[in-house]
Amino acid sequence: MIWLWLGLIVWSAVHAMPSLAPGLKTKLIGGLGEGPYKGAFALLIVASIVLMVLGWQWSVADIVYEPPLWGRHVAMLLVLIAFLLFAFSHGKSNMKRFIRHPQLSAVVAWAIGHLLANGDSRSVVLFGVLGLWALIEMVLLNRRDGAPTLPAPRPWLAELKPVVIGLVLYVIFIVVHPYLFGVSPIGR
Repeated sequence: MIWLWLGLIVWSAVHAMPSLAPGLKTKLIGGLGEGPYKGAFALLIVASIVLMVLGWQWSVADIVYEPPLWGRHVAMLLVLIAFLLFAFSHGKSNMKRFIRHPQLSAVVAWAIGHLLANGDSRSVVLFGVLGLWALIEMVLLNRRDGAPTLPAPRPWLAELKPVVIGLVLYVIFIVVHPYLFGVSPIGR
């Protein structure tokens, strides 16, 4: 499980650096340039995801707890909400008037859903740490950015696009989930 932990640590550290060490970020951009900095950031994020995926596959799934029978159903709903929040996080949206960090909130909903559906050790580590990371990241961003600035209201019809995108991505992910992760979210 060391590779899973290593991926989670790299993911968390790279994402936390701009909030916890803004001077280091500025120094790196000054030394490397903005393009190479963004490239290195992206490379580290991709590397962390690869480490998490390989760490997940190579880890033994010891049972930590028995998920509730209703857990899979609630997980499906929470993951749907996560996809919708993720879609709302890109571009202008009325959702940002109500939820300051829709993308991080999506990670929390996704993590809780998966913890309700899976009770093995690698699930607890992966989804627990990423959910906790998202909550901590929200606190760090709020501390760094201060009071929120609400976007201007948008026509409600404009909200249709992220809803459709979120629903389409959700359906696609349900279809490809067994091929990517070896588990069907619909049935076992």
